[in-house]
Amino acid sequence: MNDLFNARRFLLLLKKTFIERPVQTFGIMGLLLVLSVILYAVVKKIAGFSPAQNITLIWGLAGGGFFLTSFVFGYFGTNANGCSYLTLPVSFLEKWLCAIVIAGILYPVVFLSCYHLIDVIFVAAYHRSLDPTSIFYRQLYDGVFTEDLNGRVAWKIYSLFLTFNGCMLMGGLYFNRTAFIKTAITIASLFLIIWGADWMIANLLFDHVQDAAPYYVTLSIGKETGTLILPTKIEGFFHDGFAYVIPLILWVLPLVRLREKEF
Repeated sequence: MNDLFNARRFLLLLKKTFIERPVQTFGIMGLLLVLSVILYAVVKKIAGFSPAQNITLIWGLAGGGFFLTSFVFGYFGTNANGCSYLTLPVSFLEKWLCAIVIAGILYPVVFLSCYHLIDVIFVAAYHRSLDPTSIFYRQLYDGVFTEDLNGRVAWKIYSLFLTFNGCMLMGGLYFNRTAFIKTAITIASLFLIIWGADWMIANLLFDHVQDAAPYYVTLSIGKETGTLILPTKIEGFFHDGFAYVIPLILWVLPLVRLREKEF
């Protein structure tokens, strides 16, 4: 038997995870889907379809994935559960792959499928409610459409999902108790530090700073405003780093940490 990976052993571990934690896995997943439907309906009523689609996708995929991962892999929340999980007769690679399958494959596929179905139902209901005899019918009809899950906004949210879930996988291994809270506080703290550093550096270099972010600085002089952006190649470098490299590191580091914890 291969000490690093064995398909039968891995499937047994996956089955064990589902059987021992059905509420954390399927119950939380179902709850997140129900809350996503409610959120979509409420935001649509208040702000319209586009905000409802984007907010629901962010909440359900990035936020929901983060929340689900914290429950499914709460093995490390207590010493007893953590030691029990670490001493299972499976390799560290198989434990890591179990996390990847549930948090990185199963949940996104289930959520995106349900989200698209919800989106289609709401948009179709809106289209049916329109008056075909109205002179604004075609304008109103074309103004509301389903979210493009392969579009620019969607890919930004996928990157956010990978980053948040990677952080939670790391948090489950590095924080001994209340990993969800500690990881959320860590993410918020890092965001505030980066945002504060952007403002501080921008104000040191320029006067009349109106806004600052890693990719741009907006200046306001009198009634005029202007935005300074990075050169295309440098902006692309930083964008790829934040969108792909950092999430990849966050998902691979738990594999290293699992190996360390076994010894």
